[in-house]
Amino acid sequence: MGIQSETVELHVDDDSIVGTIVSPGPKMPGILFVHGWGGSQQRDLARARHITGLGCVCMTFDLRGHEKTEGQRLTVTREQNLKDLLVAYDRLVSHPAVDSGAIAIIGSSYGGYLATLLSLQRPVKWLALRVPAMYWDDEWNMPKQALDRQRLNVYRQRVLGPADNQALAACAEFAGDVLLVESEHDDYVPHTTLMSYRSAFINAHSLTHRTVDGADHALSSEQSQKAYSSILASWISEMVIGARLDRYPHYAPWYA
Repeated sequence: MGIQSETVELHVDDDSIVGTIVSPGPKMPGILFVHGWGGSQQRDLARARHITGLGCVCMTFDLRGHEKTEGQRLTVTREQNLKDLLVAYDRLVSHPAVDSGAIAIIGSSYGGYLATLLSLQRPVKWLALRVPAMYWDDEWNMPKQALDRQRLNVYRQRVLGPADNQALAACAEFAGDVLLVESEHDDYVPHTTLMSYRSAFINAHSLTHRTVDGADHALSSEQSQKAYSSILASWISEMVIGARLDRYPHYAPWYA
């Protein structure tokens, strides 16, 4: 089974952003990676290629304000980045190899926050959130870079529920399977934020919470990167590939 890689251009408003679709074959689960603020699709591509080998179609892309459109870093808003994610989702689901009823979103930090909001507007079966960030609902159309960092730090230390925050309200409505991954020594997304997310998933089919020991927010060490990749691959194998076998009993992945 040959893995195919395709570069795609996504048109959002008057801008153009770049994504990459990696696919192994017809009618497979689709997995969309959403990078964090200051990151890029490059950080997700290695994991995407590995997971594609398990029998999934994976897509990575660059949010506006990053890479090709880095010049917009000071002006891009959360609303615009959510629109980026919606356009990327629609592009992935339109791919002929994708089973539109089996979509997973894997978001890191800011990307995890956006992923929860996406789930209110598009069908999502699986949500994997690594150190999902938290932002207040107001100032939605203010440039993301202009949000008060000190206020954010205080806000993330608060115990919040679905009535307090739109992202948590989205979590409360989500009925699929969830993976939450926490970094032990995170200076940006504290344990309190992770617990607010965890507590909000009251209707989830399943919830798996893992902590990467010794890791910082960015998974700076190779050991931390490997630990997260292992956690993610195991969860994808259990949830996504297992569900595919249930749905298509005659399917046998390459490793069977």
